[in-house]
Amino acid sequence: MKRYPTLEEIDRKAMSILREQFDKADAISFAVTGRVLDAFREERVSESMFAMTSGYGYGDRGRDALERVWARVFGTEAALVRHTIVSGTHALTIGLFGLLRPGDVLLSLTGKPYDTLDEVIGITGEPGSGSLRDFGVEYRELQLGADFTEALADPRVKVAFLQRSKGYMDRRTLSAAELTELYRKIKAQRPDVFVVVDNCYGEFVCEAEPEADLLIGSLIKNPGGGIAETGGYLAGTRRAVELASYRLTSPGLGAEVGPGLVHTKSMFRGLFFAPHCVAQAVKTAIYAAYVFEELGFSVEPRWDEPRYDIIQTVRLGAPELLCAFCRGIQAGSPVDAFVTPEPWDMPGYSDQVIMAAGTFVQGGSLELSADGPLRPPYTAFFQGGLTFESGRVGVLSAARAVIEAMN
Repeated sequence: MKRYPTLEEIDRKAMSILREQFDKADAISFAVTGRVLDAFREERVSESMFAMTSGYGYGDRGRDALERVWARVFGTEAALVRHTIVSGTHALTIGLFGLLRPGDVLLSLTGKPYDTLDEVIGITGEPGSGSLRDFGVEYRELQLGADFTEALADPRVKVAFLQRSKGYMDRRTLSAAELTELYRKIKAQRPDVFVVVDNCYGEFVCEAEPEADLLIGSLIKNPGGGIAETGGYLAGTRRAVELASYRLTSPGLGAEVGPGLVHTKSMFRGLFFAPHCVAQAVKTAIYAAYVFEELGFSVEPRWDEPRYDIIQTVRLGAPELLCAFCRGIQAGSPVDAFVTPEPWDMPGYSDQVIMAAGTFVQGGSLELSADGPLRPPYTAFFQGGLTFESGRVGVLSAARAVIEAMN
């Protein structure tokens, strides 16, 4: 009878085989940390910038310095970084409504965006709820890799949308270099079109960030370093950021208002920690890929393949195994480990979703978490791990739960 390796044997083998992959993640963290430190020094960040501000926030030195630092780190002309942006979806909504006008066309070149944008665009939801469609913006999409020359030739196309991560789609994540190449091709044909990149889950996984008119993401994902309590960012060209700022506040006010309150220090500190914590999450994902592939599951990316975001997918093939995986992650978390996650009708999603997140920041995707829609092929979308050590514990917990569910 064939003998299958135990989970303990898989773990020991993984820690030996994956050393080279871990070193690559640490090398990227070192390079990005250097860029972050350079930006802090160039903008002369000082303790006085962490002071609380209130009211209108006029002359908030910390807020203004943080946004200049952010622009330097992301290689852009300007940035908005605000604690009042509650999620990546909110940040994307600000950007899209800031750039698009009635009669314009929003063209997605990477297939359908993440599910939470459906109601923002008007793909789903009740008419009159305030979607882009309600305001006369037409939406079109092409699958990733399709020739977009003809679609982009329509003069009504105002925004070309690119999503870096796969979301809940069965496609690979795009690298920063690939996104930059797409940006340049779009601009060569239509210099007047705004290129918007949903950069969520991808920040600091590569040494450089993509080029775009707007890079958009959430501070409770990668760039908040597990420290920022809330917030989002939009970084890009001066004009695109200015238009987004008018949607964030109002025309005429833009980025000049908005007090940092008590959040400025945590956003600075989160950015400082982010490259290291992203590397920890990447190493956790590599480890998870190896463990679950050894257990016979299909994973993407595989442990030895390049990575362009922190998300690891594990195709479990059955709803009970997806639920077991998520319950194992929850049980291996530092917060609410005693909670048993169950599938539910989560707002913004077309299928029931099960989510595991025993995190210090609610919904903090850089912390150990997992989720997935209850639809075939019952894929777990796993991400995070502020430390590799805790991530390793969580992955082993999920593996044990899945093994038990199969027996």
